[in-house]
Amino acid sequence: MVNLKNYNVGIKFFVLFLTFNLTLSCSQQKLYVTKVEGREIGITDKNTGVASIENFIKPYRENIDKDLNAPLAYAPQTLDKNGQWQSTIGNLMSDVTLAKCNPIFLSREKKPIDICLLNHGGIRSIIGLGVVTARTAYEIMPFENTAYVVALKGEQILEMVNYIISEKKPHPLSGMTFTIGKDNVAKSIMIQKKPFDINATYYVVTSDYLINGGDNMNFFKKATAKYDLDYKLRNVLIDYFKETDTIPLINDKRINVE
Repeated sequence: MVNLKNYNVGIKFFVLFLTFNLTLSCSQQKLYVTKVEGREIGITDKNTGVASIENFIKPYRENIDKDLNAPLAYAPQTLDKNGQWQSTIGNLMSDVTLAKCNPIFLSREKKPIDICLLNHGGIRSIIGLGVVTARTAYEIMPFENTAYVVALKGEQILEMVNYIISEKKPHPLSGMTFTIGKDNVAKSIMIQKKPFDINATYYVVTSDYLINGGDNMNFFKKATAKYDLDYKLRNVLIDYFKETDTIPLINDKRINVE
């Protein structure tokens, strides 16, 4: 007679042994990518349904164009960034940035902004004669730059002045005036119509690009404090346009030369 008890026990041990080996084998298996395939599908391909895509996008495009092209203000003359030490558009942008950002900073930190300094290269278009729109602001400031306020000591303000003199570019400047002497050194520096104090701390509004040393404005990296206003410079312009009927021509002298 066959001993079924011993037979069943043997089967159980065999199944357990087989399961253990399979588990061990699977746990040690490593997968590798051996081949990657792809193909290019052109947007003109008949299978992509270009017409249906265009029909889907059209109402969104029209709505955006409507917002961007809506009249906000009027410019009786063209403002551009040409100039020796300052420009008409630079004067406007720096004055507007200082004026729009100052109430925000004052309410948060209980301190006023003293100076605005932006960069000449960041201005990418003009304010043309005629209707001014939100699209105008996007063309002038196509980047996502945000307004920052930095605290600078008197030494860094002098570095800023020396930088402006050495650059010989009309960087947008507001809140500060000075004269370049015959020795190419600044004198008669005035900040908010008060004589410059080397021992004071001044608050300067600028862009997030410049506070990190953009355009070699390394003096900003020495700031003792930085404040993010969470206010895009483009939106500063748009808000100003919405509140203004006629764009002024600002050509007062910020930098004089002996």
